[in-house]
Amino acid sequence: VANEVLQALYFTVLHILLIFAAYNILNFNMEQIIFGIDVGGSAIKGAPVDVVQGEMTAERLRILTPKPSTPDACIGVMKEILEDFSWKGPVGVGMPGIVKNNVMLSAANIDHGWIGLNVREHIAENIGHDVYLCNDADAAGLCEVEFGIGQGEKGLVMVITLGTGIGTALFYRGRLIPNTELGHIYMRNREEGAERFVAESARQRDGITWEEYGRRMQEYLAYLEFLFSPDVFILGGGGAKNFAEFSQYLRLRTRVVTAEKLNKAGIVGAALYARHAMEGWGA
Repeated sequence: VANEVLQALYFTVLHILLIFAAYNILNFNMEQIIFGIDVGGSAIKGAPVDVVQGEMTAERLRILTPKPSTPDACIGVMKEILEDFSWKGPVGVGMPGIVKNNVMLSAANIDHGWIGLNVREHIAENIGHDVYLCNDADAAGLCEVEFGIGQGEKGLVMVITLGTGIGTALFYRGRLIPNTELGHIYMRNREEGAERFVAESARQRDGITWEEYGRRMQEYLAYLEFLFSPDVFILGGGGAKNFAEFSQYLRLRTRVVTAEKLNKAGIVGAALYARHAMEGWGA
């Protein structure tokens, strides 16, 4: 009888341990895979992301940003992307503007109807997911600092994304300083913000040579260098693919390197931000 009792107790404990292990595995996987969405002036992109490895687990889906890019129109696209993946878990979203306490305080290259909106609540109500919101350049920067060329950088790191506009992300000893928006600073003797003459869209719009674009980039980066004295500039976004074409025209004290993740960084970083927010920091 004693042996039968011990045997029954053994199998009961084993059963409990197996259930506990299975629960931990499922819970780990739920937290490990988070959906990332990158909202831009040209397109809205999304994919599931392994936030432990820093990689997308499936090919991204890219849909052109609606015109006009109102909240309801863009959220409709987000919902379409999530439904295409049959996604049910948490979502990280990178937005082109200042995000403070989940409220958009600015809107760069998207409809101004976003300004003043509690975007996290509005998106969550419409798509039915837990949503974590951050600035799009901060998302791209997180990806590069934690999984890209910025790994191990201990000083002041400035990530600059070149696309429809200019996004910036600032990190000191690996910690994000959010919402810098240095693409909108006014240069000396310039009547408009920097992104109007340095963004990739500005190069295409003005039809300028690589030498002229390099001189514009030199002017912009030299100004940021004077203001912040960073240890490294990391150039990302679509415009960074052409770095070899204009790098010869740069004359800076600060190191300038190109991002490793490029157009993947916004998606991966948005999911990564969601993971950090779930762990207790961020908006």
